[in-house]
Amino acid sequence: MDNSDEEDIIARCRNGDVDAFEVLVRTYQGRMFNIACRIIGNADDAAEVVQDTFVAAYRNLHAFEQRSRFSTWLYAITVNTSRNRLSQVMARKARETHSLDDLPTHDSGRGSREPASSEPSALDQLTGKELQAMIQTCLNRLEPEFREVIVLRDVQGFAYEEIGTMLGLAAGTVKSRLFRARESVKTCLKKVMGDQ
Repeated sequence: MDNSDEEDIIARCRNGDVDAFEVLVRTYQGRMFNIACRIIGNADDAAEVVQDTFVAAYRNLHAFEQRSRFSTWLYAITVNTSRNRLSQVMARKARETHSLDDLPTHDSGRGSREPASSEPSALDQLTGKELQAMIQTCLNRLEPEFREVIVLRDVQGFAYEEIGTMLGLAAGTVKSRLFRARESVKTCLKKVMGDQ
């Protein structure tokens, strides 16, 4: 979507056109979900973050001053909402108590033999999923301010200046945090992969 189309859609939204807002939802929801999921580490919470972000954006559309791109403004709301949800999740986990009765049980049933598939082998899929899980584990161990920067730059591919605008940081601070985040993830991956 080009700038003039987006400006027209935003103007229509400000005039109460819900269908125009649906265009914005379809355009941005996938990337917002990815950002939220990487920051929080949980798809269910990420889905709620996206929903909450769109509600907040719709209610505050009059506050969007078009100094930056609409997407930058929207992703900034996504990051802030993800921060809040992450804080809630961490607080909830700190209050939870665990029982030995809650330990997972293993099913000893036998599996049935399945025909060969043209999909990548189970080992290839498992390896890819395991690597993604290891990366997400390492992202989850980062402090939120470092996690946000690495997700926005290395996962989402935003420019330093755009990340700075979203997070309210100078580009130099973004670069510094990104360097530290990358080093932490490298160290974590070495440890996690060494445990295998």
